[in-house]
Amino acid sequence: MHRIAVIPGDGTGPEVVVEGLKVLEAAASHAGFSYDTTTFDFGGERYLASGETLPEGAIDELKSFDAIFLGAIGHPDVRPGILEQGILLEIRFALDQYINLRPVKLYPGVECPLRDKGPEQVDLVVVRENTEGLYVGSGGFTRKGTKDEIAIQESVNTRMGVERCIRYAFECCRARDRDRKLTLCGKTNVLTFAHNLWERVFNEVAEEYPDIETDYAHVDAICMWLVKNPEWFDVVVTDNMFGDIITDLGAMIQGGMGIAAGGNINPEGTSMFEPIGGSAPKYTGKNVINPLAAISAVQMMLEFLGEEEAARRIEGAVIEVLSTGKVRNLSAGKMGMGTGEVGDLVAGYVSKGVPGV
Repeated sequence: MHRIAVIPGDGTGPEVVVEGLKVLEAAASHAGFSYDTTTFDFGGERYLASGETLPEGAIDELKSFDAIFLGAIGHPDVRPGILEQGILLEIRFALDQYINLRPVKLYPGVECPLRDKGPEQVDLVVVRENTEGLYVGSGGFTRKGTKDEIAIQESVNTRMGVERCIRYAFECCRARDRDRKLTLCGKTNVLTFAHNLWERVFNEVAEEYPDIETDYAHVDAICMWLVKNPEWFDVVVTDNMFGDIITDLGAMIQGGMGIAAGGNINPEGTSMFEPIGGSAPKYTGKNVINPLAAISAVQMMLEFLGEEEAARRIEGAVIEVLSTGKVRNLSAGKMGMGTGEVGDLVAGYVSKGVPGV
């Protein structure tokens, strides 16, 4: 029995969560595992009504679940940063979800914006440190509101945090068993303290993985080569800020936010899985948002929970749906089908199976 906390969230979050749960039900029915869901109303509407982001005891309650399925956080009537820090970052930090895992995989039938690039060239994973760096919120203001104002934001990097992220990336690279190449993304020529630590730890840990090829690239070079030669990358490991940036670039080369999913991972605890496209409030209630990213988040969640066969079945169903051409475009409002229809189509393929799965 897998206990899953569901946070539909804001905007189109509840719409895509419904479709993800629809596919989860189909996968569980076929694979024969049991699960139980509990829904939480954390998000903008609750904050506007009560003034609280997470109620007292919420974190302890979330710790009791095996995984969290998140729709989206972000409300147009709430100042940016309040919900993100009070819900998303609070959950990530409190549950020690120290890995942000982002597969960047182009599926057959999906148009890539890069000329002459197809699924064989776009298949990598970004392992982003998720609880340190600039996101710690260390810093402050001096003389705020005056012409002499000073703002300081500090990047906090600990040996423990850096090493556990790098070790996870090496293990991820070994488990993928693709090119067995791990690239460290940093900016060692400018960030001479924080990224010197990253580089030293990376090189030390690499000695324990002689079967993994390693290299290094500055973040600006990574951005260039992801566009020109994405096939050069197998697994990329990086800090919190740079990971946030290059994973959005990765989403674009795999077809857009409509297909991109991610996991906030605590390998020994409760992890959270989500589509990365945000709440998209302008599309709320119109049945036009693409649910495939949320469905792929369910796939990642099942992999984490050890239901590999069910996860493969979901991925196979997504590939089959995209290969049929019935979903004409991954962008909201351009799919040629409604949100619910796409969810029904994927769930149907999960139930009846697809060739090779």
